[in-house]
Amino acid sequence: MSARKATRGNAAGELPDALPPSQTLTVRASDGTPLHTQVFGPADGYPIVLTHGFVCSIRAWAYQIADLATDYRVIAFDHRGHGQSGIPRRDCYTLKHLASDLDSVLDATLASHERALIAGHSMGGITISAWSERYRHKVSRRADAVALINTTTGDLLRKVKLLPVPRELSAARVLAGRGLVNAFGGFPLPGVARIPSQYVIAMMAVGADADPSAARLVYELFARTSSAGRGGCARMLVEELGRRHLKLDGLTVPTLVIGSERDRLTPISQSRKIAGSAPNIVDLVELPGGHCSMLEQHQQVNRHLRALAESVTRPAEVRRISS
Repeated sequence: MSARKATRGNAAGELPDALPPSQTLTVRASDGTPLHTQVFGPADGYPIVLTHGFVCSIRAWAYQIADLATDYRVIAFDHRGHGQSGIPRRDCYTLKHLASDLDSVLDATLASHERALIAGHSMGGITISAWSERYRHKVSRRADAVALINTTTGDLLRKVKLLPVPRELSAARVLAGRGLVNAFGGFPLPGVARIPSQYVIAMMAVGADADPSAARLVYELFARTSSAGRGGCARMLVEELGRRHLKLDGLTVPTLVIGSERDRLTPISQSRKIAGSAPNIVDLVELPGGHCSMLEQHQQVNRHLRALAESVTRPAEVRRISS
């Protein structure tokens, strides 16, 4: 398998003003935390489950929901402490909880015989990997395929590209990354901090040539995430993925990996590492732009998600002929 680089010029299109009509339900996590969940598209459509990134919400998938829900049943939920989901106790932000939350959503929204395409961006991709590690006996029963978008399996702080740092100062990079993640993860936003924090969030989350609407949405989602949710998940990411990698040997279903050339938070090297270690990689796609490819290069992301969904929903005999 070799990586395929996508061309530029695929980010056209207005950011949808509102999400399509949906069925809204509350899924109870194993610890009782309410998880805000929405189901879009035809009730009998093939299910695609979307799990968003750190300090985002369902709205981060606006482009994907608007496109995919015309043909598929799109299921999206807010992580604990994010969006309209509940805020748990301080000690209830762990990878174990995120994996269990995803499992609860799958159980609540899929019929007993159903399998879905599960796609995750950033922390959402981490959630899928943690789910496959903890619930490996359920992976082939609940998933036909997965898509890991701008994400990582670990070594989070040493790989963050906030500023260029020489190799011999990598320890300083880790300390700086830890401080920044904790600071932006936890503090409430006073008015005087709004402009500088908006600049830094945009710098980290999207590429320099991204449409301004993408940067505005990312900051809006960040600002609307509770300080408890930001802080809890920031601590979890630093403590649980700062020095170790999640194991991917349980992720046995077809896996699409999408990374971005200028991603500062989960650099393209992280996507390549996943593509080199997951057991059933079908494609590694390298896009231009920054961390939020589902906003910056939404047409490309949508096209690859559709192709993956089609590949697992075609009749087996058609798949054999085309392979």
